[in-house]
Amino acid sequence: MHRTTILLPHELRMKAQRQAQARGVSLGKLIREALDLVLSHPLKSEPADPFFTDRESYQGPAPSDLSENHDRHLYDEGS
Repeated sequence: MHRTTILLPHELRMKAQRQAQARGVSLGKLIREALDLVLSHPLKSEPADPFFTDRESYQGPAPSDLSENHDRHLYDEGS
């Protein structure tokens, strides 16, 4: 093992200490387990929001009054 020093906000340290006590493990073991859990799941890159990309996201036909009545077309389930 390698000794590492980290700084934690007071509230986070207190929550972690309580959790460690409830589990019957040391604070160090709790932190190692938490890091192992986070690092064992690779980051999933979120798909880019089409609003912020420079490409068309909808390929189908669009109503001719879409710009004037976009709320109705997007949210009115009766249309």
